[in-house]
Amino acid sequence: MVWVLLVLTFIGVVCVIERLFYFHRARINVGDLLVGLSNHVRRKAFAEALHEAARAPGPVARVAHATLLRHHLTRPDLRDVAQEAGQLEVPRIEKNLRGILGVALLAPLVGMLGTLLGLVETFQRVSEQGGYAGPAELSGGVFQALITSVLGLTIAVPMYLFYLYFVARAKRLAHRIERAGIEMVNLISDAREETAIVSFREEVEARKRASRKVKEEGAS
Repeated sequence: MVWVLLVLTFIGVVCVIERLFYFHRARINVGDLLVGLSNHVRRKAFAEALHEAARAPGPVARVAHATLLRHHLTRPDLRDVAQEAGQLEVPRIEKNLRGILGVALLAPLVGMLGTLLGLVETFQRVSEQGGYAGPAELSGGVFQALITSVLGLTIAVPMYLFYLYFVARAKRLAHRIERAGIEMVNLISDAREETAIVSFREEVEARKRASRKVKEEGAS
């Protein structure tokens, strides 16, 4: 059982290290990213916005990049694109979390199993000796049997704490992804509406100038 616990420890440590590196790479200031992208979107510089989103690390930037790639779509379609891009990031965010939780749940059970097997072996030896055993023999057997329980709990407690920590990080990252998707949809749609309003005003002014010109020519 000790070897089984060591294998579980190795698996848990590998999962924890992988998650630490992932969340470290995914760390990004969402506000700064959105400000930089909004400046490009308002100027209709979508190529520069795509380049900046592709250069930024993490799932937030990937969702923004996926939304910018389809900036020509309508607002409902853009909203669906951002939502689908966010859903594709969920498996990456939750990767190995179940593995860490599994180690935290299995380690104490394996330790308890080892303790029970050790106690069974201890009492079996006592029965082989005719039911007579000194306190030293009994205490030694019980001590060896309890080692696996102690080791299992020693593994389970930090693994469960890491699991709670990573779950909290995953929820915060999912919230940032959702925020980035909503902000990108609003930025693109607002920039498009602003362009349409400016074009309409320019068209109205052009018609007024053409009408005024016609009137002046008619008066002359």
